[in-house]
Amino acid sequence: MQEKNKVTGTPVSRIDGILKVTGKAAYATDYPVKNIAYAVLFKSTIAAGTIRSIDTGLAEKSPGVLAVITHKNAPKLKTDGGIRGGALLQSPNIEFHGQHIGLVVAETYEQARHAARLVKVEYDKSEAKVDFEKLSKEAILPKDKEKADAKRGDAKAALQNAEFKVEAVYGTPIEHHHPLEPHSTIAEWQGDNVILYNSSQIVNGAQNAAAATLNIKPENVRIVSPYIGGGFGSKGGQWANLVLTAVAAKVVNRPVKLALTRQQMVNSVGLRQQNHQKVSLAATKDGKLTALAHETTTHCAIENEFVEPCGDCSKIMYEVPNSLITYRVVPMNLILPTYTRGPGKSTGSFALESAVDELAYQLKMDPIEFRLKNEPTRDPSNGKPWSSRTTVQCLQEGAKAFGWEKRKAEPRQNQQGNFFIGHGVACGTYPAHQRPSSARVSLNRKGNAVTARVELAAADLGTGTHTILAQTAADALGLPLDQITVKLGDSDLPPAAGAVGSVGASSYANAVHDACVKLTDELLAKSGKQFFVRPTAAQLMVSENVADYQTRVDAKPPANAEQYSSHSFNANFAEVRVDMATGMVRVTRFLAVTGAGKILNPKTARSQIIGGNVWGIGMALTEESVVDPRWGNFVTRSFGDYHVPANLDIGAMEAIFIREDDRASNALGVKGIGEVGIVGVAAAVANAVFNATGKRIRELPITPDKLL
Repeated sequence: MQEKNKVTGTPVSRIDGILKVTGKAAYATDYPVKNIAYAVLFKSTIAAGTIRSIDTGLAEKSPGVLAVITHKNAPKLKTDGGIRGGALLQSPNIEFHGQHIGLVVAETYEQARHAARLVKVEYDKSEAKVDFEKLSKEAILPKDKEKADAKRGDAKAALQNAEFKVEAVYGTPIEHHHPLEPHSTIAEWQGDNVILYNSSQIVNGAQNAAAATLNIKPENVRIVSPYIGGGFGSKGGQWANLVLTAVAAKVVNRPVKLALTRQQMVNSVGLRQQNHQKVSLAATKDGKLTALAHETTTHCAIENEFVEPCGDCSKIMYEVPNSLITYRVVPMNLILPTYTRGPGKSTGSFALESAVDELAYQLKMDPIEFRLKNEPTRDPSNGKPWSSRTTVQCLQEGAKAFGWEKRKAEPRQNQQGNFFIGHGVACGTYPAHQRPSSARVSLNRKGNAVTARVELAAADLGTGTHTILAQTAADALGLPLDQITVKLGDSDLPPAAGAVGSVGASSYANAVHDACVKLTDELLAKSGKQFFVRPTAAQLMVSENVADYQTRVDAKPPANAEQYSSHSFNANFAEVRVDMATGMVRVTRFLAVTGAGKILNPKTARSQIIGGNVWGIGMALTEESVVDPRWGNFVTRSFGDYHVPANLDIGAMEAIFIREDDRASNALGVKGIGEVGIVGVAAAVANAVFNATGKRIRELPITPDKLL
C-alpha cells in the first residue's frame, strides 16, 4: 500500500465506538450467564487487630442466602500467588479499615446486601498506624533495592555552598483511581476450569495470579476482558475480589457475580500514596544547575511494600553534576498502594517542576530559558544516549502556540475585573518500552473479497486499542479498515503485554505488524513466484486462490533497545484565573505539547492526552482522599466528597504532537502516551497560580483556603 494511502497516522474514529454508545460492548458484568447468583462483600470496621468472633447465623437464615463465607470456612488459598492487598479471608487478622472479612452469596443482589448487614462481628483492637504526618518521622529504608539511595557527586556539599538555591517540601495527598466501571467479576466453573469475566489491564497477569492463588494451573483459568471501563493502574494488578468471586462460585456450585460499590472501591483496590517530597536545587547566577536532591517520604501497607518512584523525573530531566534521590517509607494500616496513572512521575514532577519554577524566579530568569539552559545531551542517570528527546521542541513550539511572550514575569500584574490571571509551564517525561507480545492474524477469501482477523490477549482500557491495531493491520495487509476484525482481551488468545506503563500501543502494534509481514512472506514463499513489486497479502490471497490462511508471531523489542534511554517528553502550559474574593481557581486554557514517537491515530491520541491533562488539573485543584485519624477509614468515599473535575471546571484544551521518527526502542517507532499526559500538569497549574497571585502553594490540592 502506498504511503499516501496509509491509515496509520490518520484521525480514525473508534471502530468499537458504535458498540459502546449503543450498549452492545460487553463489560465485566454484562455477560448473560445463566442461573447466576450474587455476592456482596462485608468489611472490617477497625483498622488493626483481630476478629474475636463472627456470627453469621442470622445472615445464613435470611431469605435467598446460599452461603456466607468467612475466614472460618473459606478454602485454603495461596496468599503469595500475585493477588494484591491481601484480604483473601485466610486469617482473623485485620490490617486496614475496610479489609474484606467475608461475603454473602444469595439469589439476588438485594438479598445478599441485606444479609451482609446481619453479620455480627466482635474485634480485639490494636493501636492503628494511620496518622501519616505523625508517623513520617519514623520512616525507614524501603526493602526494594531499586529504591536505594542514588547518588551522583555530592549534592549536600554543593547545596551548602550554593549562592542560589531552593529547599522546600512539596506534598501530594492520597488519591483514588475511581474508573467509571468499578471492579467487577463474574465467575463460572466448568468442571475444573473457571471462566472469569473481569476488567483486567494485564489479561495474562490476571490469569496467572488467579490460578496461583486458587492452586490450579493457568490453563484452567480463562480471563475474558475485551472492554474495560477505565482502570488507571488499579486494574493492572488484580485484587482479592477476583479470586473471591471464583471461591463463591465454587462454594454454591453456580455462577456468581460480584461488583464493588463506589464506596467499597476506596479500600479494596489500592490507591496513590501520600508523599512528602523535599526538593533541593542549587544553581549558579547564570542559571546552570549545580545540585539536585529529591528526598521522598511515603507510606505502604503493614505487611507489604509498594513505593511510588517520585524521583524518576529528577534523575533524567536536567543536566546536573551533583544528584541525590532517596526514599523512606512508613508502614501504615491502610490498603496496599499501587500503580496510579503516571506513578511517581505525576507526583514527582509536581515537586521537581515547582522547584525549578521557584529557582528560575529567584534568578529572575524566564522558566523556559532556565530549563533550556540545563538540557542534558545524554541520560544523566546512566550515561546512555537518548533514542530521541523532544523537550526543547516541546517548550519552543508550545511557547509559540500558547503566546508565552505575553506572560508577565512578576506575579499579580495581570488583572481582569475581580480575577488575577496567571501563566505557568512545566515539563514531564515517561519511559517508552516495547514488551514481548504475540499476535495471530487470519485471512479469509470469498471470491475476490478478503477479510482479516487480528487476535491477541491485549487489553483496551477505552483508549482505542481496537482501532490502532486495525489501522496497523490494514496497512500491513493491504486491506481497507472495514475489512479488519480485532479480537482482544481473552486469555485463550496469544499472550500479550498489559495496558500498563504506556507499553500497550508499542507492544501490540509491533506484534500485529510483525504477524502481518510474516503472513505476507509465507504467502509469497507458498506462491513460488518472483514479483517486481511486492504484492500485499490480500493480493496474494486472490492471485494464488487461497481460501484461508493464518500465522502467529511472538514479537520482542529490538536487540539493541537497552542501549538507549527511551522516553516520551512533554511541555505543559496553563492559564489560570483566580477569584480575588473567594480564592477559587479555574484553568481557563491548557496546552500540552508531546513528543511520543509515531502517533498511530491522532484523534484517539489527542483524547488520551487531554484525559491525562484533565486528571492532572484535578490533581492540582480538587482531588484528595482523606483518612479519619481516629479510625483509619476514608471519609471521602463517593463523588459527592471526592471531587473530580466536571465539564464546567475545564477550560479550552489543546494538544500538539512533535513529529519524531524514533526506531531505537521498537521497529514502528511507537511510544506510549497513556501516562505522560498527566506528568507535569499539576506543576504547570501551580506555577500559573503563583504567577497570578504571588502565593506559592506546595501542598496539593490548591483549594481556596490555601490562597485566602
